[in-house]
Amino acid sequence: MRAAQEILLAYCANRRRAWLLLSGGLVLTLALGMVFAALGATGVTPGEIAATLAGVLRGEELSAPQLVILHLRLPRVVMAAVAGWGLSVSGTAMQGITRNPLVSPFTIGISNAAAFGASLSLVFGLGFFPGTRGGVVLTAFALALLCAGTVYGVAMGAGMSPEALVLTGIGVNYLFSAATSVIQYFADEHRLAAAVAWAFGSLNGSGWPQAGAAFLAVAPCFLGLWLMAPGLNVLSVADDETARSLGISPEWIRGIAGILSVMAAAGVISFTGVIGFVGLAGPHIARILLGGDHRLLLPFSALVGAVLLLTADTIGRLLLAPVLLPVGIVVSFLGVPIFFHLLLSRRKGAR
Repeated sequence: MRAAQEILLAYCANRRRAWLLLSGGLVLTLALGMVFAALGATGVTPGEIAATLAGVLRGEELSAPQLVILHLRLPRVVMAAVAGWGLSVSGTAMQGITRNPLVSPFTIGISNAAAFGASLSLVFGLGFFPGTRGGVVLTAFALALLCAGTVYGVAMGAGMSPEALVLTGIGVNYLFSAATSVIQYFADEHRLAAAVAWAFGSLNGSGWPQAGAAFLAVAPCFLGLWLMAPGLNVLSVADDETARSLGISPEWIRGIAGILSVMAAAGVISFTGVIGFVGLAGPHIARILLGGDHRLLLPFSALVGAVLLLTADTIGRLLLAPVLLPVGIVVSFLGVPIFFHLLLSRRKGAR
């Protein structure tokens, strides 16, 4: 009886800690968004940002600085938060369904597939609406989905096991990487620069249409994954036979969750270019701080990813201003030390 009470108390304490982390993470994300929107070549205060938002809600005519805040600063911050949300949640689900902590959405090749699509559009003018930014986005998105369909088609033929999914993804990843290299090899210097810049990952040029479209791509996928959290919990800790004995179809969970993960990641990558580290490190950082229950892990990893990308983008804007460093580069330099610190702290705490 005493042991049962101790287990119940420990469970309640862990749940309280989890909800505190979630609520604190949400407040931190919103606060950082306001602060980072205020930082830039011409500094503004969070109060001015709040006044701008209030003016929009009241339908007032905005001043020139307020228009800069509304159409340049705020959409970039929102895009960074949505991109970090989508990539981190996608990585969390992929690691759960494969039971492999080294897996991210990019393990199955969608980043290189999207880069191949963007290169086709930028270098050869192939794909949707050649010569337009929307065409690059749609072509990259279509190639990412084609890659995912290929990986899942082959993996289904091999039984949809975690090993088949990962190994097929690695093979397709190398294939699209080689295809992208061939395109870049034959490109002239101006088009090559555009293709390479896209592959770095950047939030430059992000406006409300891009942020809104990315949100509409990520939000339904996140909701679907969160509803599948009980199944993800089982697959992340038990083998397929055990899952079946509990009434869960591992093939169905793995297939649907994988498709939703790919859709969320592709919806981000097609707008931002390749930002690879968030999908790997965000889930790990969230899992170290919160544990492995996907009902809480998915929303918390979304917050971790948003904070990572918001911080990285702000550093990239300010570090060498007026030069803007691509966020895909900065996030790796920022996230790796944080990731190592948490990993080593956890190891010391376990001793």
